[in-house]
Amino acid sequence: MFGDVVLGIDHDAFEHEIVQLKQRAGVKFDCELDASHLRELVAAYKGVYRRHNLALPQDPWEQLRMGIDAVFRSWNIPRAVKYREINKITGLKGTAVNVQAMVYGNYNSGNGASGTGVLFTRNPATGENKLYGEFLMDAQGEDVVAGIRTPLPIADMSAIMPEIYKELHDTVKGLETHMKDMQDTEFTVQDGRLFMLQTRNGKRTGVAALRVATEMEREGLVTADEAVLMVEPRHLDQLLHPMFVNEKAYAKDVFAKGLAASPGAAVGKIVFTAEAAEAAAKAGEHVILCRTETSPEDVGGMHAAEGILTSRGGMTSHAAVVARGWGKPCVCGCEDLAIDEKRQIITVSSTGKEFKAGAYISINGTTGEVVKGAQPVAKPSSESGDLSKFMKWVDARRRLKVLTNADTPEDARVALSNGAQGIGLCRTEHMFFATAQRIAAVRRMIAAVELHSPAADEALAELQKYQQTDFEGLFRAMDGKPVTIRLLDPPLHEFLPQADDVTACGACGSALGRLCDQLAPELGVEPGVVQSKLEALRETNPMLGLRGCRLGVLYPEITRMQVRAIIEAAANVTREGCRVHPHIMVPLVALEDELTHQAKLIRETAAEVVESLGAPVEFKVGTMIEIPRGALRAGDLAKTAEFFSFGTNDLTQTTMGISRDDAQAKFLGYYIKHGILASDPFETLDTVGVGELVRIAVERGRATRPGIELGICGEHGGDPASVAFFNDVGLDYVSCSPLRVPIARLAAAQAALRAKAEAASK
Repeated sequence: MFGDVVLGIDHDAFEHEIVQLKQRAGVKFDCELDASHLRELVAAYKGVYRRHNLALPQDPWEQLRMGIDAVFRSWNIPRAVKYREINKITGLKGTAVNVQAMVYGNYNSGNGASGTGVLFTRNPATGENKLYGEFLMDAQGEDVVAGIRTPLPIADMSAIMPEIYKELHDTVKGLETHMKDMQDTEFTVQDGRLFMLQTRNGKRTGVAALRVATEMEREGLVTADEAVLMVEPRHLDQLLHPMFVNEKAYAKDVFAKGLAASPGAAVGKIVFTAEAAEAAAKAGEHVILCRTETSPEDVGGMHAAEGILTSRGGMTSHAAVVARGWGKPCVCGCEDLAIDEKRQIITVSSTGKEFKAGAYISINGTTGEVVKGAQPVAKPSSESGDLSKFMKWVDARRRLKVLTNADTPEDARVALSNGAQGIGLCRTEHMFFATAQRIAAVRRMIAAVELHSPAADEALAELQKYQQTDFEGLFRAMDGKPVTIRLLDPPLHEFLPQADDVTACGACGSALGRLCDQLAPELGVEPGVVQSKLEALRETNPMLGLRGCRLGVLYPEITRMQVRAIIEAAANVTREGCRVHPHIMVPLVALEDELTHQAKLIRETAAEVVESLGAPVEFKVGTMIEIPRGALRAGDLAKTAEFFSFGTNDLTQTTMGISRDDAQAKFLGYYIKHGILASDPFETLDTVGVGELVRIAVERGRATRPGIELGICGEHGGDPASVAFFNDVGLDYVSCSPLRVPIARLAAAQAALRAKAEAASK
């Protein structure tokens, strides 16, 4: 170990010498070597040092000094850095060094009274309350930990060293009782005497975490509060998503790695278009949709695919957000892959390997790995009894409500089954991409409105029918729970074809040109007139352009259409005996007059609908806080808004001046690696910057309207660290994707428990 760890000599050089010696001696195990063999081995090891122009220091104090230096240096070795990145460990300056006397598991080798081992007080894979581990006779602890010898199951020790085994069992169980958690321990037996080298809380799977927590509570070892804190949010991810049976087994087949955008395991044949994915799914085939990047037009194929792989885009790209919403495994931003959708081939840039359409691949949305072939997948755990009991503890301890981001009744039902208390964000634009007919209707509406055509009323009426049907489905599914509907938010050009040549008209075959040819007769104008209007919608910086409430101000007929759909749907479902609580949310508000304009329009339109139907509908009007000015002027906005919902995705972009679509690929990774940023601000909220704006808006909004309802509906609503901040700052709810609802519930409970403990300690 000294040569390997301290001096950096490859361990294989030493292993080669001992293998050769055992072959010459005709023995299989290290413990069969006698003293003369070991003297020969010492000489061979010295030869290894000489071949590397090194020598083992003979002064023990020099050995100690060099050993301490090696531990300090280990803080920055690649695997240590990677471990901290994976586990989001930041803010530490280095590692500590413990100096302690050695005991030897190979003392008096051959007398059967020495050995070493590692054990868990419970099974870390299943949680079973039974010792789990391994040991070696006549060996040092590193031989077990490093996996360089084949050990025996810990249960065999009861026959080989029965008295020591009983002492070990009683000792580790005592440690578990004292530490109030499953322990991962290392021990050595030196000449018949047991020494405990270390103990720590053991790492475990999601299944084991749930079982350990609930069983320890039943056994009286921990309270329900303590049990709730024992299960990590990522453990629930494992319970709710399919995972690969053995991730280590496929290591040699990993051919690329991207961003772990949506957790879970997916296996399928490569397809390159949404149409191919839908066709394959109808034929009963499992496919992975592989795209350079996805667009709203791909949603049909994304829904049909088992998983999604893109070579561009970040954790909050279209592919990532949609995949998380549906619980689809997704790997984004896999830049080593050149995905050629025309030639139907994927090329790995670093190796030149190629994968064609129809080839099987597997993607791990939890780690970001892309793997050759069909790897075996384990379905989510069905331990519903323990999980149900555990989640009751969770809900009894949280203050924050947990709502969901849902655009369809199917999403809503999944969220309800996961414990959602309402819909915190329904994105109306997503409904427009559900079918080709709806996309066509939206495009007719856009062109007609732009041209002030009489056809606009007809196009808007068609869209209202679609929206009303969708809203009725959501209201029925949620039956009495609040449903927050965001008015149209994205720029209109996002609904148009992604033109390969915007200057081309229909004769040249561009997608936009063909659309103009199709719409022109309906609108009574030439195709070129339609095209010039539609091309004018494209913007240099659409994220800060004509979108959100600005659309409603310039195109009030769109706001009126959506409000009519909401109120008529609410009235219809109320007549059926369901309770309905619609919240109408105005997006991207920066100015008080923007909100008053839209709120007046909403309330006037709703009053007209209620009067014509003769059925009263109660609703609230609120706004998204996603622009810094909106946060700073929250007191003014609260004069009109009955609720705020923080759109932290856009609030992060506009506060930090970072494009979420470009930053991950360009510089965020570098910033995080070099400590400029502690974490990706689109995954975990920047609490000192963006969070300060949230805090200001909460204080100023409540100062104007004390009872105002405050929530968050960005991607951060499902991030445990961000949920803790939202709990501390006093929000009323968080809203996240349907499959992350249990994780948000747990994070909210843990945040409440930690806040309670912190308050009690002051």
